[in-house]
Amino acid sequence: MEELARRLHVDTSTGLARAESSRRLAAYGSNSLVQTRGPSLLRVFIYQFRSLIVLLLVAAGVLSFSFGDVPEGVAICVVILLNALIGFLTEVRAIKSMEALRRLGTVSTRVRRESDEFEIDAEELVLGDVVLLEAGDVITADLRLVACSRLQVDESPLTGESMPVQKSPAPVAPDTVLAERSCMLYKGTSLTLGSCEAVVVSTGMNTELGRIYSLVEQAEKTATPLEKRLEKLGRRLIVATGVIGLVIVGMGAAAGKETLLMIETAIALSVAAIPEGLPVVATIALARGMLRMARRNALVRNLSAVETLGSTGVICTDKTGTLTENRMTATVAVVGGGSRFDLSEHEQWGDEDDGGPLSDLRRMLEVAVLCNNAALPHPGSGQDGVAVGDPTEIALLEAARTSGIEKHDMHSRFPERREVPFDSTTKLMATFHQTASGFTAAVKGAPEAVLSVCSMHGPVPFLEEEKEEWRERSAQLASHGLRVLAFASRQVTSPDVEAYRDLSFLGLIAMADPPRRDVRTSIDLCQEAGIRVIMVTGDQPLTARSIAISVGLTDDPDEKVVHGSDVGSIDDLSPDERENLIRLNIFSRVSPEQKLDIIELHQQNGSVVAMTGDGVNDAPALKKADIGVAMGRRGTQVAREAADMVLKDDAFSTIVDAVAQGRAIFSNIRRFVFYLMSCNVSEIMAVSLAAMVNAPLPILPLQILFLNLVTDVFPALALGVGKGEASLMRAPPRDPREPILRKPQWMGIAGFGMLITVATLASLAAAVRLLGMEPEEAVTISFLTLAFAQLWHVFNMRDRSSGLLRNQITSNPMVWIAIAVCIGLIFLALYVPALASVLQLTAPGGSGWAMVAGFSLLPLLLGQLWLVLRSVPRE
Repeated sequence: MEELARRLHVDTSTGLARAESSRRLAAYGSNSLVQTRGPSLLRVFIYQFRSLIVLLLVAAGVLSFSFGDVPEGVAICVVILLNALIGFLTEVRAIKSMEALRRLGTVSTRVRRESDEFEIDAEELVLGDVVLLEAGDVITADLRLVACSRLQVDESPLTGESMPVQKSPAPVAPDTVLAERSCMLYKGTSLTLGSCEAVVVSTGMNTELGRIYSLVEQAEKTATPLEKRLEKLGRRLIVATGVIGLVIVGMGAAAGKETLLMIETAIALSVAAIPEGLPVVATIALARGMLRMARRNALVRNLSAVETLGSTGVICTDKTGTLTENRMTATVAVVGGGSRFDLSEHEQWGDEDDGGPLSDLRRMLEVAVLCNNAALPHPGSGQDGVAVGDPTEIALLEAARTSGIEKHDMHSRFPERREVPFDSTTKLMATFHQTASGFTAAVKGAPEAVLSVCSMHGPVPFLEEEKEEWRERSAQLASHGLRVLAFASRQVTSPDVEAYRDLSFLGLIAMADPPRRDVRTSIDLCQEAGIRVIMVTGDQPLTARSIAISVGLTDDPDEKVVHGSDVGSIDDLSPDERENLIRLNIFSRVSPEQKLDIIELHQQNGSVVAMTGDGVNDAPALKKADIGVAMGRRGTQVAREAADMVLKDDAFSTIVDAVAQGRAIFSNIRRFVFYLMSCNVSEIMAVSLAAMVNAPLPILPLQILFLNLVTDVFPALALGVGKGEASLMRAPPRDPREPILRKPQWMGIAGFGMLITVATLASLAAAVRLLGMEPEEAVTISFLTLAFAQLWHVFNMRDRSSGLLRNQITSNPMVWIAIAVCIGLIFLALYVPALASVLQLTAPGGSGWAMVAGFSLLPLLLGQLWLVLRSVPRE
């Protein structure tokens, strides 16, 4: 410490001179995190146009305006702006991790300068400042301890350590991991017990918190699976559109047709090839999924993350506060000759004093209450008070209260006359209390330390063989990840005698941070759904393994736990070492950088990774993961702002619900993309075949746009908001590289597209030949046939294994509403003169309507027959 003071040019007894502190503040800057501006609203809006499909729409709109098709161009622009507006309004709350981290430093701190002690703004701290801290204070810079008394620090936001950490000025080795640097205090953590003096060694971005801040900023967010799939689909559509246009223009030129007519035809085909409604329907379907998840306590912060949840294959979860309740609970007591009590059963042990195990337990609980500085809310006050003090001591008071032992009653009967504070060297604490016959010394501490100062066990001498048995009992409890304390007492004549000698041993109490009640069921559901759950914690290996066993993550008591120091950098790992790490499920003492490496390792292995967490140390990993999941109640603001999803109830089970919803959304997206593409393919085929045989176009460019924006969109939207099937969670996760449309879907699109095309062209031919219509009038018949065939086609979207009349399509009320709306819009297009004129439609008459009904139902009937035949099991 003296060497550090010399290097910092400070006398810790007097502190820095005011002039020197001002000079250092000017030279090194304030103790704050770098302020980075979030994306502007304009940038968020522009970002909505990044999709290739949207760019295709832009190109189609430009072409339409170029050739004088103003209504068509305006309609395309409306679609583009509508999609952008929906996405903009949904995603306008951009990630605010930097502001949240910065807010952690906006507090005051007590310092010593020129021998005076006073409070300053934490941002004014400089290297060499002597800081004075008490229990409850937030630490605002990285500090090296000078002196302390009974000091314990809550470092869980930074390291994931579930228990308050004891601190001491004693130096540690330079290569000690952060979670075990007992002589250091870190920005963003807080004192739970004791007081200290410390000197500032790092400020602002040079602190450990500042380093994590940098990791959050540097952690790159990869494109979600849905974004990648839509981009791939967009590229295919670009190729298809270009090829179709060139073929049509080439065929027309070879046949000697007018070049301008063939270019207009190519534009019509380009319009037909692009599913104008796809961006809007996809955005609305995802927004609807966000609403459903919000109702289930999962707040999703961006649209694409909704679908990504459905392809999650790995969940990397923090332990403290996620799998556990983040509170200490007394679970086991051992007294007498080894009698064991399960304190988690909340049984009142009564007032027996028969010299047996029950009376031994009661006496030990009384000592645990007397030798205790914590406080519980007064029972029966009718108010929701807050327990104050060390979590371990609070757990002891709660266990004693369950047995009818209250601290205020005990202190009224046995007033405290002296306290020997806990010392990290002796690992003991003692209090002296007045009794009717003298004084009682109540002692608690680490088992080995208490055993070493005990000479009696009840009324008999405490032999070394017995002590060894108790050491083994303590070690056995500790091996299950429990924190073990030992208790002893002694009757004395004065409170001023030596505290730690000739004590009578009472027994052991073991405590744990208990697992959340719903976690085991949720992990079982994840495993049934083919999702791996991996624990990545900053806590101790024994604790990590114990919790993993209790929540069902493993049933092997010898399951390997990887220590953070053994992970190293993934860039330095051999293929075999990578494979070994990928197979392991429990990681302890992991740093923020190592969490990033573990996530990246699984991402490189082809998995979609979700990461859960609640602390500052989890923020970089939450941002790096495909899906970052933060705890809403216990999570820090930093973690919530870095995450894609926030759990309002902190329940791990909510993640499972969200994954199920994500899978349903992808299933819906695949279904409505299949529907839209088969409708668009039917339009392409109809126009292409007509152009090849030099027949009139069965549908005009603006009519195509009307269908794509109106009659296609509403049924597709109804498909996009379906609830999904329960069987989705019994299947393994999808391959993140799997496209939205696989080969079977493309074959189905071609088949259904051909059915609708044949019906459309047949209706055009029948209208000309059988009804004697002019080609300009017959186009109305083919347009209406195509429109209604596409409407009825929505019923072909059922699963082939579902019922013919009762299935996920017919039971979806939105489908029936969509069909009713579309029929109404079609009638408006026919019988409102202005719309009919723009779309070049005429009333078809009774015979025309009969022909439309017959031909439009043909694809539905044949499609249902095909689905029935496919569902018949083969021998």
